[in-house]
Amino acid sequence: MVAQATEKTSKTSDEALARNARSTQSMLDVMAQLRNPNGGCPWDVEQNFATIAPYTIEEAYEVADAIERNDMSALKEELGDLLFQVAFHARMAEEQGAFDFADVAQALADKMIERHPHVFSEAGDGRNAEQQTVAWETLKAENRAAKGAPSLLDDVAMALPALMRAEKLTKRAARINFDWPTPEPVLEKLEEELAELKEARVSGDQDHIAEEMGDILFVMANLARKLKVDPEEALRRANAKFTRRFQYIEGRLAEQGRTGPQPLDDMEALWLEAKRAERK
Repeated sequence: MVAQATEKTSKTSDEALARNARSTQSMLDVMAQLRNPNGGCPWDVEQNFATIAPYTIEEAYEVADAIERNDMSALKEELGDLLFQVAFHARMAEEQGAFDFADVAQALADKMIERHPHVFSEAGDGRNAEQQTVAWETLKAENRAAKGAPSLLDDVAMALPALMRAEKLTKRAARINFDWPTPEPVLEKLEEELAELKEARVSGDQDHIAEEMGDILFVMANLARKLKVDPEEALRRANAKFTRRFQYIEGRLAEQGRTGPQPLDDMEALWLEAKRAERK
């Protein structure tokens, strides 16, 4: 199958192939030395899959941040950091005799070829992007069934950020029509959940309050999906906007020689000033 892929793409120069091989091997050699109990880095030697997983997630977010800032220099660095996480996990697996980095890369290539017959078959099948998405999901469902995973939700990763996982869970359920047809019923559901949160507050039961707050966040993730908005991206943008405006307030207060807590009305006025400044 890899041969088919090679035939379907443009020829890669021998120099580029050699450079790729050298760079990859250099990274793997560095990783092996870091994990070497004799002369390696004590911190790296002590790590395992569970302790490294949070760093892997963090590096993925740093890649997303570099993309958001359109910083190509940072993106190169962050992609390297993320790739090193892959090498780290692969090295630990190799030490256990489970698999190695080459197995990871080969499995990925095989999967992509299997899931893109319209690209790697002899003639292709003329799929457009929407048809390919449907075919991709169908094949993934078949793979889940082959692995003995009866539920549509079985392989929605538990470690995903909660907001992202909520969006994926509702998207997965929609495949069997467990979904509202338009955003309007979701907005009605949101109003219902807000009313239930108000009732929970009156009760003073903190567990109940937390439950209702979770329901609201879940509905919001579903609403974002219905509106074709990435909820994680939308929240990242909101975080960035809040940060800009709050730092504007800090700057203006500093200009006035004011430090520490300030009257809320004064800070609200500066917040509105920051909003107006952004719109100019």
